[in-house]
Amino acid sequence: MNVTETNNLVFAGWILIIAYALVILFFVIRGALKIKNISDYAVGNINFSPVSVGLALAASMTSAATFIINPGFIALYGFSAVISYAVVLPIAAMVSLIVLTKGFRKHGSLVKALTMAQWMSTKYKSEGFGLFFGFLSLLLITFIVLIVVGLTKVLSKTLDANEVYVLIGIVTFIFGYMMFGGANSMVYTNTIQAVLMLVVAFILLGSGYEHFSSGVHGFIDKLKSIDPKLVQTTNESSFLFRDYFEIFIAQIIIGIAIVCQPHIITKSLLLKTDKDVNRYLVVGVIVELIFFLVVITGLYARLAFPDLTFEGSPLKMDGIISAYVVKEFPVFVGLIVILGLISAGISTLEGLIQTLSTTITSDIIKPLFKSKFSNDIEKKSHQEIVLNKIVIIGLAFITILVSYDQLINPKLSVAILGQNGVYAYFSAAFLPILLGLFSKTINNKVVIASSITAVFVHFVMYYGKVQVPLTQATGENPGVAASIAILASMLVGMLVYQLTRKKDGL
Repeated sequence: MNVTETNNLVFAGWILIIAYALVILFFVIRGALKIKNISDYAVGNINFSPVSVGLALAASMTSAATFIINPGFIALYGFSAVISYAVVLPIAAMVSLIVLTKGFRKHGSLVKALTMAQWMSTKYKSEGFGLFFGFLSLLLITFIVLIVVGLTKVLSKTLDANEVYVLIGIVTFIFGYMMFGGANSMVYTNTIQAVLMLVVAFILLGSGYEHFSSGVHGFIDKLKSIDPKLVQTTNESSFLFRDYFEIFIAQIIIGIAIVCQPHIITKSLLLKTDKDVNRYLVVGVIVELIFFLVVITGLYARLAFPDLTFEGSPLKMDGIISAYVVKEFPVFVGLIVILGLISAGISTLEGLIQTLSTTITSDIIKPLFKSKFSNDIEKKSHQEIVLNKIVIIGLAFITILVSYDQLINPKLSVAILGQNGVYAYFSAAFLPILLGLFSKTINNKVVIASSITAVFVHFVMYYGKVQVPLTQATGENPGVAASIAILASMLVGMLVYQLTRKKDGL
């Protein structure tokens, strides 16, 4: 883009962002007027169509990581990253989503669970286990930071504004309206965002068509001329895609377990009847698989920036796609793409704020300070709503502080921080959910031991950079740390199950 086009993009970008914000606020106000208690905030009280909830699911699963951050990995490491992020992980995740959704929804609807922690507490009849998962959910703050940093990168480039000011503006606006909207408004906004993201997904996937003028082999040859490692199925230059264990085995395990994030698996609780589940899953899975393919854009970006510089300055991994959009698209198309990138981040961010604030309010503060809540139902509901807003304000401050640090001192990418926290969470949640869905009688000691083991092993693997025997993989890769943690938790769970079984005389 020349100077005039850049100025036009900045001006039009400001207009578009203001218009987008006004549309969001319209649906927030519409949804907020129907909220009377914390249950309405968490799972809504509107009869949403399964298509809308399916689109909301796909939007929530697709964060700034998929549209903004992960394509940067593909730009740096090529085909090995494509296989990992666009093929192996999506297939494992979608199969897992289909298998786990119906069972999770059946119990969640039965006990009126609002959060993952409440599901755990009621399923295993243990308030302590529910409280444990309440505190464990605080790890999801890392994922919130990942998304906020991704949005900051895109918007600061589009609006030609200081990253710190953009960061503060994003957090203030999104956290501000999530204090009022909740699930009612989120399904509306997620549906709009999913449609925008679909349009942008096709634009981005088609943006590199000229590179195929000489066929697929010609495209591969172009990448190979930049760096032969880009077309290899493994890439020893990265601590994420060094061998097939990291690319296949770890990602299959992660894909299966990744749906155990609360803003994903609890989405089925928004459905009012069981007959809606199949349509919800069909819509969600098809749209989500399209979204996962967007990371391929990273290959086009590498061809656009073969030396990974833009206008004479080196590109950080998290800023590659933002620079690609600014460089490759005319103003009008670029604005549509930017809108889709923003939607990808906001849709997941809304779900995370909603689930995490509800969890902190209902599963940490409320159990610990029961005596402080009124016995009057109406007054108690008001206390919970006010408390939830205060929690969101606290989360906003934490998010700004950690995001600022990631903008200044990232370790390759903010994705590493996000993966580390989120992967630790769903590593601990996986076996309890699996056993809860497919076994009627499980001793609490089994799931407690497995969850504690998962968290312990994950962080020991990650911070100790422990190597997996017979592979090049180490715990420095959060996916490897989490996959080994899940396997360890399953092993410990089996051992404790056998011990308690003998003790109980079964």
